[in-house]
Amino acid sequence: MERYAGKRSDWSNEPGTGKVFNPGTKNGAQGPWSARKVVIVGAGAVGATFAYALAQSGAADDIALIDANPDLAKGQVLDLAHGLAFLPAVRIHVGSLADYRDADAIVITAGAKQQPGESRLALLSRNAAIVKEIARGIADADSPAAIIVTTNPVDILTYIVLKETGRAPGRVIGSGTVLDSFRFRYLLSQKCGVDVHNVHAFILGEHGDSEVAAWSMTHIAGIPIDEYCASCGRCGDREAQRKKIADEVRNSAYHVIDYKGATYFAIGLALTKIVAAVLRNQRSVLPVSTLLQGEYGLNDICLSVPCLVGRAGAERVIEGRLVDSELKALANSAAILKQTLAQIGKG
Repeated sequence: MERYAGKRSDWSNEPGTGKVFNPGTKNGAQGPWSARKVVIVGAGAVGATFAYALAQSGAADDIALIDANPDLAKGQVLDLAHGLAFLPAVRIHVGSLADYRDADAIVITAGAKQQPGESRLALLSRNAAIVKEIARGIADADSPAAIIVTTNPVDILTYIVLKETGRAPGRVIGSGTVLDSFRFRYLLSQKCGVDVHNVHAFILGEHGDSEVAAWSMTHIAGIPIDEYCASCGRCGDREAQRKKIADEVRNSAYHVIDYKGATYFAIGLALTKIVAAVLRNQRSVLPVSTLLQGEYGLNDICLSVPCLVGRAGAERVIEGRLVDSELKALANSAAILKQTLAQIGKG
């Protein structure tokens, strides 16, 4: 399949159509078609579930799975291939490092499994070496792809991949608190008795124990949560209920791991949302982990804040208005992550 050989900056993706065109041509004449290719590094539960969800979404035309265990990758691809008759047209195959060269998005899911009771930050020593090796392979291939990291602890490893690849800020993003925010929206919808699609809310900061529920940015049907709660009357002790919801969001992954050993369905769907925003240039507002350079008063750290996500990755950080207590909590989350990075340096 031929791909345009010029600079990727010469091309733009028409949202929602999957057509690639050259805006510099006369009257916007459509140029040669180009398959939207995603490389998934790590064919375990998360990687395979994401591949399954992505294939059903129709957002990708070409999905390559890479794993340190070649037989695992082959088995996952064969299993998925047997369902091709039920899917939108898509090519699914075992990948290699050569697939990095023409990928549109590379998603890193490879890593050690989180054990029951183990914090995300405790995974660091086992996963840092894995993602460093992957990042060097991507850099060596001179890949133009946007890189999405989901291996935990995702904020630390996103920062490491960014530094190892030397990419511009925004071209490497972490799945961050996208899933946490969806969990937050789900719990609010259940508590308020409202369709989850009418709830807009963000979890910010670390994807982990220091994450911050941004109540000041939470809306239901366009109404700020404080105003909605005043008329709803379902909460009783509002502050106690908010603390309970925030704690439940924070501990959700631990509960799932205790029950079944791992989380993969919801994160597979969250990754599909992020990658579709990149492939289709949707410019969706998502709380991905990205390098901050002064936004929210924070510098030189990757953590989750609302970002405009499109073809270029995290194209812009959106600075919402947070109350002082939330800003303080976000700064604390950043400080914890920086302490961990400092420990890596010493190690």
